[in-house]
Amino acid sequence: MGPSKITILQRSHSVWEDRTIKPFSLLIKPASADCNLRCSYCFYLPKADLYPEIKVHRMSYHILERLISSYMATDQAQYVFAWQGGEPTLMGVDFFNKVIELQQKYGRSGSVVANGLQTNATLITDEQAELLSRYKFLVGVSLDGPEDIHNKNRVTARGKGSHLDVLRGIECLKKNRVQFNTLTLVNADNVTCGSTVYQYLCDNGCFFQQYIPCVDFDGSGKPSPYSITGKQWGEFLCEIFDEWCINDIYRISIRLFDSILEYLVNGVSNVCSMMKNCNSYFLVEYNGDIYPCDFFAEPILKLGNIAKNSWESFQTSVRYLEFGEKKSKWNEVCDRCPYLELCAGDCPKHRLYDLTNPRSRSWLCEGWETFYSHTLSHFRQLAEIVQRKRQRETIIRQKI
Repeated sequence: MGPSKITILQRSHSVWEDRTIKPFSLLIKPASADCNLRCSYCFYLPKADLYPEIKVHRMSYHILERLISSYMATDQAQYVFAWQGGEPTLMGVDFFNKVIELQQKYGRSGSVVANGLQTNATLITDEQAELLSRYKFLVGVSLDGPEDIHNKNRVTARGKGSHLDVLRGIECLKKNRVQFNTLTLVNADNVTCGSTVYQYLCDNGCFFQQYIPCVDFDGSGKPSPYSITGKQWGEFLCEIFDEWCINDIYRISIRLFDSILEYLVNGVSNVCSMMKNCNSYFLVEYNGDIYPCDFFAEPILKLGNIAKNSWESFQTSVRYLEFGEKKSKWNEVCDRCPYLELCAGDCPKHRLYDLTNPRSRSWLCEGWETFYSHTLSHFRQLAEIVQRKRQRETIIRQKI
């Protein structure tokens, strides 16, 4: 492959020319909900019902080319592709070679591209890891903690635990110098083990960590048996923070903590749950169907298809605008909350129990209050340290 006119970024946290289009990123499901694991709590496996006419879902070259060419014709500060699933590595190495080729083909001179891959890591090979390293993919690996915790929910179709295969995949990534972080789903089985999970990840060389709360509801608004309560979420985060704050502030990166500091230092909300409008990305299904969010990949929220519609039409559609605006229609209690600027009412997934009432108070509200009341003064002190350091560096540069 020849020299590239585009720059491919190492790390990034996030055909129709349109200079006024708003910045957005893409969350792409090239294999739809297909996966080699059967994790008990997976919210996306049932999305296979969106496309029941076939059993195996794989993105075609035609859709891939249309996707990349049209997206890279829009005006973005950087073009962010997040490849997820299901399990995206089911697509194989050749697919991701084609991804790079098309990004280089359709990227205008000076374009900056960031690729992310979220995987269970059980299918990672040296060949694939070498490609991920060469093209600077940021890889997220799902890991719920030590073997006994991880294997309670993250199992194969035959019920076999996946922990050893995940560790093998991580070693493969390390060997090939792939930048990766871990994504831990905080569920009913590990929510009381915050310190244990955190230390396990640190001891295994996982220095970039992300924790996501498991909150899911059935059609009647009843939480699943894997879901955690707000109280549990707050206690878990506080336990992690206290461990991190003692020795690891400058050694371990935790995405939530980084995002809080980003907001306090720069005034920027860099994760969608902290934003006031859910309009920062689009979900792209294997066949080019577009939805506003993977948590809400529902027929009633389908925006169109990339083979037929433009990104401008997606962004300006009434359905998309109404969906995004629901984020700021939080409960009236939130207006009096001192943490609203950071929480922004929380992710709608935790509020829209029935897809209709955004003013429901977040299921995790109690936990966020506990966490911020315990930590915010410390975060403000850290933010002041960063700002003072930045000021000193500015003065030094001016003198030079």
